Amino acid sequence: MPNRTVFFISDGTGITAETFGNAILAQFETTVRRVRLPFLDSVDKAHQAVRQINHTAVLEGKRPLVFTTVVDMQVLAVFTEHCQGMLLDMFGTFVAPMEQELGIKSNHRVGRFSDASKSQAYHDRIEAINFSLAHDDGQSHKDLQGSDVILVGVSRSGKTPTSLYLAMQYGLKASNYPLIPEDFERRQLPPALVPHRKKIFGLTIAPERLSEIRNERRPNSRYAQLDNCRMEVSEAEAMMRREGIRWLSTTTKSIEEIATTILQEIRPERLEY
Repeated sequence: MPNRTVFFISDGTGITAETFGNAILAQFETTVRRVRLPFLDSVDKAHQAVRQINHTAVLEGKRPLVFTTVVDMQVLAVFTEHCQGMLLDMFGTFVAPMEQELGIKSNHRVGRFSDASKSQAYHDRIEAINFSLAHDDGQSHKDLQGSDVILVGVSRSGKTPTSLYLAMQYGLKASNYPLIPEDFERRQLPPALVPHRKKIFGLTIAPERLSEIRNERRPNSRYAQLDNCRMEVSEAEAMMRREGIRWLSTTTKSIEEIATTILQEIRPERLEY
């Protein structure tokens, strides 16, 4: 059973509050119930949220944890004056000292996605997502030269989620290409990839974990059998070594860790904001 309820509140999407809050919560061995309350952009909505938080406090007999990135001072005042939870105001904690240090006032802009339709970076990110979807799992050889990175590896090694994360988070045009038994028999990269060798990054995975994942998709199939997984992983890693391709194991890594490692190798400038 959860031993505390956590609210993530914002007058924008709440992504920052949730990301920061979860990073803090990860430092504690505790089970929580998460409640997301985005777009609290009026005093009336703030009062509704406060009633929900205070009702939770009464029901559970414990103060909820409330992570907030509310920018509007009138909306924030409703929480600071009436909320019975432990209020963790991230912008108040960091923005005010920054204003003092820099000697300028912050713009108090709600959310990083405001006026997104006018942002070239936003349009580039949408274009990258569409590109990555079109080039998922070797669907298209067209415009591979337009890829920022081409991920290769055996089926179910994490190529697709990593490609989409790179596109959504960093605006990278990420293609991904499966290595299949025919490639291992030829002992060569798929011909379409050879001209783009410098953009290739390999993903591998422990055969035991790969077998588990494949059994969820196609149980009791040859595709998922451990000996087949061992063969494919061994051949894929051997190919990457022969071809001089940089690669890493996704077995125990999160998508965020995988993406950051790839960026450090392929496009380190994309790690800068």
